[in-house]
Amino acid sequence: MISLILAFAALQFEHGTADSGGVKIHYASAGKTDAPLVVMVHGFPDFWYTWRSQMESLAAAGYRAVAMDLRGYNLSDKPAGSESYDMRLLVGDVLSVIRAEGRQKAIVMGHDWGGAIAWQVALNAPQMVERLIVLNLPHPRGLSRELANNPEQQRASEYARRFQEPDSHRTLTAQSLAGWVKDEAVRKLYVEAFERSSLEAMMAFYQRNYPRPPYTASSDTRKLTMPVLLIHGLQDRALLSPALNGTWDWVEDLTLVTIPEAGHFVQQDATAKVTRSVLMFLGRDK
Repeated sequence: MISLILAFAALQFEHGTADSGGVKIHYASAGKTDAPLVVMVHGFPDFWYTWRSQMESLAAAGYRAVAMDLRGYNLSDKPAGSESYDMRLLVGDVLSVIRAEGRQKAIVMGHDWGGAIAWQVALNAPQMVERLIVLNLPHPRGLSRELANNPEQQRASEYARRFQEPDSHRTLTAQSLAGWVKDEAVRKLYVEAFERSSLEAMMAFYQRNYPRPPYTASSDTRKLTMPVLLIHGLQDRALLSPALNGTWDWVEDLTLVTIPEAGHFVQQDATAKVTRSVLMFLGRDK
């Protein structure tokens, strides 16, 4: 792993890359290299910087916090073709970051698409996941059930069906994608990151992996045995809270935290509550 110290905004992080089958995955990190590893995976539209506050707190609490750029985003490689964004490859990207840090397992933490990937890492490579933390992305069985049976969730997912259309990336701009960021100075950083990103790649996540109608409920019976923390901002208009129902049937050791005043980007809407919940879950609340 090649790493260097770079200043980003007012904070400093160590930066490195992992090789995932020839695709370079960029990540930022904070904390001692021999500390327990937390790998953090962002969603859409976002990049590693979304985790900046949690990274600082985790590092201060004695963890090695590593936040990756998904392939297609910011400083990671941007391979062509929707097939390059298959979930199997996205799972491999997370595993490559764990291995780049010289580890055999890690605490995996994901939001939105990062949460979807984190669930699949836990389901398909459980031996490499010490604990799982997912923000605003219900268990895949819960989401598939709601898509199949809940008209409200079907309406809430209309945006995803638009993203699945050919050339949907042509309707997007870096400026519009950064519109959700409230702080003007931080929004500028997001625009710069999205200008370095591939809009086609962002849409490929949906075109390759998001369910399409007619929706069917998942029949996957695998049950997770590692401890799981699920955090959900209840103001999320795309991923509705009924999808959380039944999660306890698919996870042996579940901690569920709902934050009524937070929306989809819960880690930024309710930074202190999310960080405190994570540290409590890890047993390092300080």
